[in-house]
Formats: sequence, structure tokens, C-alpha cells
Amino acid sequence: MFDNTPVLGRSESAELATNKVLRNTYAMLSLTMIPTVIGAFIGMSLDFSIIALHPFIAFGVFMAVTIGMQTAITANRNSGLGIVLLLAYTFLLGVMLGPLLQHALHLRNGGQLVGLAAAGTGIIFLTLAGIASSTKRDFSFLGKFLVIGVVVVFLAIIANLFLQIPALSLTISAVFILISSGFILYQVNQIVRGGETNYVMATLSLFISIYNIFSNLLSILMSFGGND
Repeated sequence: MFDNTPVLGRSESAELATNKVLRNTYAMLSLTMIPTVIGAFIGMSLDFSIIALHPFIAFGVFMAVTIGMQTAITANRNSGLGIVLLLAYTFLLGVMLGPLLQHALHLRNGGQLVGLAAAGTGIIFLTLAGIASSTKRDFSFLGKFLVIGVVVVFLAIIANLFLQIPALSLTISAVFILISSGFILYQVNQIVRGGETNYVMATLSLFISIYNIFSNLLSILMSFGGND
């Protein structure tokens, strides 16, 4: 007869490690909301008129900062510096919510729309994270489709900088919400199945998805339910 004790030990150890990554990810994700909110309050007090005057330059700077920060976080994902960079990045993204929040809060029902967007984002995240962590289904097949979707959406964003078509903007926002929702399913499922063992990288991915869902959901709500 064979002794299965070592095998069971490895299985239990892997499960404990997975649960630890998931707990640390959720804890870090909660922590990132603090610099994000602080950044958003600061962003609401800033003058972003230069973005409207130079949208291409603003988009280029935003992408350069985003790629640079994500690269730096990835390079330092196993050290304390990675956590510091992650919190700094969430602060910057909070600041970049400034123009959207300024526009929203100038509407008579702007506060309600922001609240609805925040609540909707929370419901979407909790629902999808619950599904991804409880189902036995492997969502790793979503990875390639989601990456292709992101590339297509960014090409559409660049095109709309020239075209300025409101309907296309709404379509982009709706697709971005779907893609970001897919990333939540994918990322949480990866953690649960042991495919992602670094909570800094997992937090970064989930934060970006939550950020995109909130900002795009708020844009859609303002388009359809905003009262001047």
C-alpha cells in the first residue's frame, strides 16, 4: 500500500498558500481605495482644461505614466517597494478621476450618479469574485480573448479622439465594462487555481478592472441619467 500522507500534505499546503494570496489580495485591494479616494478629492480641485485643449498629448502622457508605473510595479512585485509603487499608482489614477468627477458633480443629480456607479461597481465585483472563487470551472481560456479585447478598445479610443462620436464613446464604455468584468473573473479564478501567486500583481489587475468599471459606468450613467 502507498502512503498518501505526503500528497495530502502538499495539497493542503497549496490550498493554504492560495487562500493566503487571496486574503492578501483583498486586503491590499481595500488599502488601495484610500490613496484612490484621496487622489480623487485632490483631482476634483485641479484645473484639467489643458486635457481638453490637448487630448492627444494628454492621452499619450497618461499611457506613458500608466505603462511606466505598471512596469515598475511588476519589476518590484516581490519587495516592499512594489507595494509603495502600487499605492502611488492608485493615487495617480485617483487624481485622473478628477475631470470625470468634476463633470458628474456639476449635474444636479451628480452625487446620486457617483453613488450608483460606486454601488454598481461593488455589486459587479463581489458577484464575479464570488463566482470565480466558488466555481470549479477554469476561466483561463478568457486570457487571450480579454487581451485582444483591450487592444481593440484602445484602438477605438484612439480613433474616437479624431472622430468624437458620442455613440462610439458609449459603446467603448460598455465594452470596457464587459472586458473589465471578464478580467475580474479571470484574475480571481487564477488566484484560486494557483495560477497567480503574487498578491501585488493580483491587486494591480483587480484594481485596474474596478477602476475601469467605475469610470465607464459613471460615464454611461451621466449620458443617460444626468440632469443639468
